[in-house]
Amino acid sequence: MKRRIDEAQGMGLLRAYAAGRDLTTADMRTAVRFALEEFAARHPGRSVEIRIPWMGAVQAIPGPTHTRGTPPNVVEMDGPTWLAAVIGRAVDPSKISQSGVRADLGPYFPLFGDAQLRADNLEG
Repeated sequence: MKRRIDEAQGMGLLRAYAAGRDLTTADMRTAVRFALEEFAARHPGRSVEIRIPWMGAVQAIPGPTHTRGTPPNVVEMDGPTWLAAVIGRAVDPSKISQSGVRADLGPYFPLFGDAQLRADNLEG
């Protein structure tokens, strides 16, 4: 998967979010897309589609794939819920819609640990 979001920019936004800063709508969209790209890069595959409405979507996780129509395994949530999950914060399960036997993303989180999210970490 070709990266669209610069890693330094994406990590900077995730660090800001993890530190409790409010993100603008544009920055939230960029942070969500960066985290989606990173998730797909770390867990390549096409068995689960992760959708963050109005912000982005990726297919990831090894397993059976689909070629047409709605995939059999779909997870959908809003941007703040996605970012909370990828940085290891508690999420409200009622904000997550999932269908399919492979739709449990819990084992894949957090995507970014505390060391990566420290504001003084220059390596990302």
